[in-house]
Amino acid sequence: MKYSKEEQYIIDAFDNGKMKLSTPFKKEIESIKATANNTFKKDKRITLRLYTHDFTGIQKKAMEMGVPYQTLISGIIHRYIEGGLKIKTGAA
Repeated sequence: MKYSKEEQYIIDAFDNGKMKLSTPFKKEIESIKATANNTFKKDKRITLRLYTHDFTGIQKKAMEMGVPYQTLISGIIHRYIEGGLKIKTGAA
């Protein structure tokens, strides 16, 4: 695995004993757990109309990946929002 300069610096500092892990306080652990729960909680339902061809394609891709098609659609939207997917603009 390739690390960024900052990540490698942290790993080296830890390996050389210049950096130590600290035990988080109980409140910190509770806060981290609450944030994680809220991050992964899907709490919105939507209705989406698709062309039959697109829906069939999504179902096929999801089956190939071994995931439900709703999970695939949700993942695609999430990756787009987070900047992991880009829409091509301009002439092809």
